Amino acid sequence: MTLSPAETGARRTVRVDLGARGYDIVIGDGLISEAGARIAALFPRARVAIITDETVAELHLPAFKAALEAAGLDHETFPVKPGEASKSFPIFEDLCDRLLASRLERGDVVAALGGGVIGDLAGFVAGVVRRGMPFVQVPTTLLAQVDSSVGGKTGINTRHGKNLVGIFNQPALVLADTAVLDTLSPREFRAGYAEVAKYGLIDDPDFFVWLEENWAGIFEGAPARIEAVAHSCEAKARVVAADEREGGVRALLNLGHTFGHALERGVGYDGALLVHGEGVSIGTVLAHRFSAEMGLCPAEDAERVERHLAIVGLPTHMSDIPGQLPGIPELMRYIAQDKKVSRGALTFILTRGIGRSFIEKGVDPAAVEGFLERSGGGV
Repeated sequence: MTLSPAETGARRTVRVDLGARGYDIVIGDGLISEAGARIAALFPRARVAIITDETVAELHLPAFKAALEAAGLDHETFPVKPGEASKSFPIFEDLCDRLLASRLERGDVVAALGGGVIGDLAGFVAGVVRRGMPFVQVPTTLLAQVDSSVGGKTGINTRHGKNLVGIFNQPALVLADTAVLDTLSPREFRAGYAEVAKYGLIDDPDFFVWLEENWAGIFEGAPARIEAVAHSCEAKARVVAADEREGGVRALLNLGHTFGHALERGVGYDGALLVHGEGVSIGTVLAHRFSAEMGLCPAEDAERVERHLAIVGLPTHMSDIPGQLPGIPELMRYIAQDKKVSRGALTFILTRGIGRSFIEKGVDPAAVEGFLERSGGGV
């Protein structure tokens, strides 16, 4: 794999091919300043409801509002607290009420300016207020740019688990401004990188090799960063076009997530001990080690995955999570709430090696429980 036109700093556009509901993902530096013109081209004279969090608002809201104003678009901002706690029934209800009170119409636009939490929450709100308003994703984290902003999954968390209430609601446009990633903390950027690596591990071993060779450039903001985001979006767009509602192959995008979501639920969603990408990193290593233990995957491939994620600074073991994990029975209860569970049977994304992931249904819970015990799970 070699660098494409991103070497010149050019915009990259990836099409999510869903017929009349298809949309573009535009990738490159400086896109927030173009957001108003691009939204106005799709929705002339629309009012824009900006859903964002207080941290993102301080960093990027002035530039976003200026772009809307330059395009002649009226707007109103609806801020929420940062963090997973905002993906909740009370915040969802409050936002719906505030949008209705502002007399926004069905033809107006909801803009999600923020990371995955904001995109999931705003997309859910947009999908139900007035039985559906168009929305635009303006992701400001690496994780959101390569994963959660694309594909239409929206929703909130509940006490039973992560993302268990929501809808499929495709955006009208995704604007991935790679320049804003410079404002992320190292921890948040690393967390997003776990989702980038995932695309190589699912079915693209050449991309994983390229990441092993170019990860430092991605972190530094070199042209490799735009290429990594574009390549990840292309991979997800292909899967979404083939299986929009996760009835089959799209489940592969959950590599590492069954273990990861259980760990997130176990330590809480406040991000103090574990953020989503860190859970995915640990979960990805666990999925490869579990596959190796079952004789499906070469042990050296599992070790190579662990080595790469560790070298970029991501956690790779449950023991890397600060504090006390919940016990194995509790983790198993969380795994049993996974969205891929069918008729009570566990489904995991396993692998036969790097770039050779597959969907395995009917996984024996006793095998998973024993594996977690041997992997240093909670007490």
